[in-house]
Amino acid sequence: MGLVTEILLLPFAPVRGTAWVLDQVVLTAEREYYDPAPVREELAQLERDLLGGLIAEDEFDRREDELLDRLEWLDAHQRRLESSS
Repeated sequence: MGLVTEILLLPFAPVRGTAWVLDQVVLTAEREYYDPAPVREELAQLERDLLGGLIAEDEFDRREDELLDRLEWLDAHQRRLESSS
């Protein structure tokens, strides 16, 4: 039965292949979007910029708050995913 099904669905192989590729692209984009590592790296760079005198303390505080809010949001998203599984 599996072989017959595959033969009958052979004309749809390009469509199925394209759908698979698009699914992989979406999964990769979601993984990158929800990855906290770039946010942590940006926080570290922000601190280096402050210590190096490249940014003022008020600018540091503003950007740090934004990044910490982003990390909190990512953590909440991860907890929602874990609780729904």
